[in-house]
Amino acid sequence: MGPKPHSPFSPRRIAWRSFVTGLVAAGVALLLTGSGSILRASERYDDLALFANVLDLVRNNYVAPVDEHDLMQSAVRGLLGELDPHSGFMSKDAYDEMQVDTRGEFHGLGIEISKQQGGFIEVVSPIDGTPAFRAGIKPRDQIVSICPTEVPESWSEGEECRSTEEMTIFDAVQLMRGKTGTEIKIEILREGVEAPIPFTIRRDVVQLASVEGNTLSPGYGYVRVRAFQERTDKDLTEVLAKLRSENPTGLQGMVIDLRDNPGGLLNQAVALADHWIAEGLIVYTQGRDESLRQNYLARARGLEAPYPIVVLVNGGSASASEIVAGALQDHRRALVMGTPTFGKGSVQTVYPLEGGAGLRLTTALYYTPAGRSIQEVGIVPDIEVHEGSPERGVLYRGVRERDLRRHISHDAASSSSSGVNGSGSGEGSGEDSGAEPEAADPEADVDDGAEVEKEGRDVLIARALEVLKSWTYFDRLSEREASAQPSETESHTLSEAEE
Repeated sequence: MGPKPHSPFSPRRIAWRSFVTGLVAAGVALLLTGSGSILRASERYDDLALFANVLDLVRNNYVAPVDEHDLMQSAVRGLLGELDPHSGFMSKDAYDEMQVDTRGEFHGLGIEISKQQGGFIEVVSPIDGTPAFRAGIKPRDQIVSICPTEVPESWSEGEECRSTEEMTIFDAVQLMRGKTGTEIKIEILREGVEAPIPFTIRRDVVQLASVEGNTLSPGYGYVRVRAFQERTDKDLTEVLAKLRSENPTGLQGMVIDLRDNPGGLLNQAVALADHWIAEGLIVYTQGRDESLRQNYLARARGLEAPYPIVVLVNGGSASASEIVAGALQDHRRALVMGTPTFGKGSVQTVYPLEGGAGLRLTTALYYTPAGRSIQEVGIVPDIEVHEGSPERGVLYRGVRERDLRRHISHDAASSSSSGVNGSGSGEGSGEDSGAEPEAADPEADVDDGAEVEKEGRDVLIARALEVLKSWTYFDRLSEREASAQPSETESHTLSEAEE
């Protein structure tokens, strides 16, 4: 049977044709204004006309009715999907989620969760002081079902709770978050308990500390940076003050742990590195034109003492984490230990769109102070820990930048750089909004077992501490040897006396 006849003058069809005509007309006007080339504008007009024609045919002839809004959003996603893997269209929900990631604050229960394929949602750890912590949720508890405050419309009639066995982490997070003061029930299966235990928990504001720290040994500090959020520099300043108060005779060394840190805000990465770099370039970004280079320089404010530093990285250290590791490495301010990092050397700018949606677009590549692009290759550690070592299983094993479809190659990124002394005189204060906040959901910043067990982490931290103590030991030995050497005048005097 042929296609069903339809009236060419139906109101919906007229409205749709008006929309398509407007789309093409607007596109042509923009192209003519921007390109300055009639030939290129004509070619692009043909492409836009083809696009509009396909939309019109799908709208009127597809076997089932289509939602025009969803169709247009799919078209936009398809357009951006042909670029690199870090550019993309964000729906209102996704855009709101991204803002939560960068703020480090949300309304919910306050638990870190993970999920193995085919299993239940599992609690990695409740965050101290949060509703989940106060309710008695424990690490390794399995959330077998969630009974949300507001049942989603897609659920079956009468369905109040749903098993997490077939649920994604994103879906679980969306269900557990909600307005402050509202309650939610979850059912927990705990080791040693036969039946699930119901917990009714009242949601509250949960603030995630992006930086944590403690003293490993007298004089030696440890700083763990989870992600680069709006408060990272402030959190770091507080942690460093605490470490100095715990070590009144002064810090002799520091371990900075950037493992499994997916990045975040560029300006916060620059501010963090600025605590340990006295002067010079921290990072620079290069856009499509040479004039779009922007330098981010050290300000020497709140500079830490020149103690030795070991930076821990792995394949989960990406973007802003790589900026910090690369800057400290290039300035010879720290030794980098671990395995090669993720290799994300691009910068994304987030543009808000109508209706609360957002566009995340790769607008520049970044380079370390020595002009290195880490795109695709990552930061190579000074002390590399391989999986065949005693620390096997400690470090991240998973997808890296080079494994992503349509990623920008290292060669392409390197050819875009004009080097440390290249053109472009713009200086950045670190207040650039370009960021790649690819951290997982704050309620779920662990996914598919990628989180490293604390016991495993301690092995590499212990190795880093050994390196720091050896470093300090050899420094002191060199100082003693230098002070024990007689001066040139003393040498002559001794020689004459011996004669």
